[in-house]
Amino acid sequence: MLKIEHLQLGFTSPTDGAITPALKGVSLELAKGETLAIVGESGSGKSVTALAITRLLPTPPAVYQGGRILFEGHDMLTATDAELRKIRGGRIAYVFQEPSTSLNPVYTIRSQIAEMITLHRPDVTDIDGEIIRWLDAVGIIDPKGRLHAYPHQLSGGMQQRVMIAMALSARPDLLIADEPTTALDVTIQKQILDKLRELQRDLGMAVLLITHNFAIIKGLARHVAVMYRGEVVEYGETEQVLRNPVHPYTKALIACIPRLGDHRRRLPTIGEL
Repeated sequence: MLKIEHLQLGFTSPTDGAITPALKGVSLELAKGETLAIVGESGSGKSVTALAITRLLPTPPAVYQGGRILFEGHDMLTATDAELRKIRGGRIAYVFQEPSTSLNPVYTIRSQIAEMITLHRPDVTDIDGEIIRWLDAVGIIDPKGRLHAYPHQLSGGMQQRVMIAMALSARPDLLIADEPTTALDVTIQKQILDKLRELQRDLGMAVLLITHNFAIIKGLARHVAVMYRGEVVEYGETEQVLRNPVHPYTKALIACIPRLGDHRRRLPTIGEL
């Protein structure tokens, strides 16, 4: 479904026009109905890769320097604005990492999800019924009563569920979830991820999961790509990578996963690679 080939992308300096490379030949593949996790520290290029897929990065400062992004065989880098508008939010939907800033604070939950449904599923006649169905599907208590709530009236976990409901209401073929459990406690994290896995199975959609946390991808993603400084340094089946990592950066990331009974005072580090 999705194939990224040797994607190179940089950002132009506003002072001297110099281009700073952000992605250095990134290549990834994601099949229909499967989950691919992209793992790496902040600044490694995970979110830039995700935003580049539908060309959400403004140009300038972003500069696409080479490679291809194929979605069902069509190159997104040569798609027209009209073609991109049909794909963004509809065929490819996003769940961003900060729901409190992604949701519009002056619009109700109903109006924000209704906009998504109206734009991408104009055949739906019972908008409120569809919204309630999706809010219920992601585990919102009293979904009918939440229709006219504003984002600030919901907890962080509930806001994240609303973001997932909004993304899924368009019934996308590909869901890109960028750190969907950031700043949530571990109990809510598990609930969100379990619900995401359940809905993925029901809808048959592909999921691109972006995270810095190796601990959450086991049992969730079939394949994993490890990014470091704008490059994919390791790629393979998740179980294999977790059991037998090859790259020093991957080994260090896995070694940092907290374990019961681990009383280390310092986490392992790596030198300049």
